[in-house]
Amino acid sequence: MDYSDILIRPLVTEKSTIQGESGKYVFEVSKSATKKQILSAVEWAFEVRVLSVNVINIRGKIKRYGGRPSKRPDWKKAIVKLAEGDSIQLFEGA
Repeated sequence: MDYSDILIRPLVTEKSTIQGESGKYVFEVSKSATKKQILSAVEWAFEVRVLSVNVINIRGKIKRYGGRPSKRPDWKKAIVKLAEGDSIQLFEGA
């Protein structure tokens, strides 16, 4: 798997912005990506040193459209902790 295929998008929410102040950044990643692949992809893409990666598999919600139930897709979220002094400018609005 190529590094550019692993990271799908950054997740910028109120909670992830607060975590960014302590050096943790949140990404939506490929469902088949492992922790080591995510670590390598973040280090390659942003040229930072990653200390740890936490991964969460999110199940899609079941919604109703008219009378029919439908399911949103499952996805994977990764919380990446960076080394002291490193940061990702994408999350800081620069």
